[in-house]
Amino acid sequence: MRTFRSRTRTARIAGERRMLVAMAVDATGSGMYVPFSLVFFHHVTGLSFATVGLVLTVVGLAGLGALPLAGSAVDRYGARRVQLLLYGVRGAGFLLYPFAHSLPAFAAVALATAFGDRAFPAVQQSLLGEVAQGADRDRLQASSRALRNGGLGAGSLLASLVVGFGGDAGFTAAAWLNAASFALAALLMRGVRGERRAPVEGAAQPSAGYRQVFADRPFLGLTAVNFLNALGYSALSVLFPLYITTWLHGPQAITGTAFTLNTVMCAAGGVVVAARVRSRGARRTRSSALGSLLFAAAFAAQIVLGTFRPGSGVVLGGALLLIVALYTLGELVHSPSAGALSVAAAPEALRGRYLAAYQLSWSLSAALAPSLFTALMAVDGRLPWALLVGTSVVAAGVVVRLERVLPGGAVRVASAGRGVAVAAG
Repeated sequence: MRTFRSRTRTARIAGERRMLVAMAVDATGSGMYVPFSLVFFHHVTGLSFATVGLVLTVVGLAGLGALPLAGSAVDRYGARRVQLLLYGVRGAGFLLYPFAHSLPAFAAVALATAFGDRAFPAVQQSLLGEVAQGADRDRLQASSRALRNGGLGAGSLLASLVVGFGGDAGFTAAAWLNAASFALAALLMRGVRGERRAPVEGAAQPSAGYRQVFADRPFLGLTAVNFLNALGYSALSVLFPLYITTWLHGPQAITGTAFTLNTVMCAAGGVVVAARVRSRGARRTRSSALGSLLFAAAFAAQIVLGTFRPGSGVVLGGALLLIVALYTLGELVHSPSAGALSVAAAPEALRGRYLAAYQLSWSLSAALAPSLFTALMAVDGRLPWALLVGTSVVAAGVVVRLERVLPGGAVRVASAGRGVAVAAG
């Protein structure tokens, strides 16, 4: 009996391996340009840094318009079909970038690619909802997060080698390798399909559209909570480097070390930590709140460090890495539960639209964070961290209060049901 239980807990759902490999391939390709996107696009297009930056900002905001369209398409055609289309759009974009030397050509390719990039996370979340049930969703959330971090790190290293050996031509090679990664990921995903279950009588129907989404106050509350947490997720990439160099007057090398620590911990510990949380039977709302409180503790530690500002580089570096480790632990606890909670709280027939609305909270926080953090930094380097302590604590409190109004099946992790299947032929 014990042996059977152990196997039940660790068994994979059918087709899971293909899907996880596709995620890893996608992340590795993305890692070849994400860490240095401005430099990357400057080299592959020949345009100035200022022009590239302006175009990326404008098309990034315009790309938000893809979210409601993608959500509607998922509800009508299924997440896998829409995901395959987005792989094609993103792959074509990176295939064409080296030929987009004029401003209009670059803007057109960048806009199409931005539509694909902005819509993709919501579509992938919808796909996880189609292919897995119960605890399997939490497990796949953790696996996808770990693969994302590991793939980005591997892609960054691969890009460094390609550019190091190939010079400027290496950037073109990196663009085409990224396009190839999307093609390979799409090929893998063609053999995977989810189960779209028949609508339950009285449940929301696709014809309700976004009216139903914006009338669902509990889910909108969950989306608002995610916006508060998403500001914290932006801290490592936006606020941390600025804080080190301008307020703590520390070496820039610490930033790279911190990113490496975060990536390694997420890649190596994501699945393990999420499994431990699930094994203890924590409600998704409670584990999400715990992750938020760990974020708050890490941000409060930054305030303490920024108040004393130790002169010793060793002490400063050690303290910063401990804080990053605490922050990453919060990410490992929070991310799988919060992601699975949003998927489970969305009605089956309108999951695409619901998760498109949820993804908007990520996009808005990413757009707002740079200007918000720099404005607060100009007053006092500790103010952004104080804001993040507040947003994290509020997020933890609100998500626990939402337990009473969210669907019970979303709050509590149910046993895994049937999931993904490999399509014949």
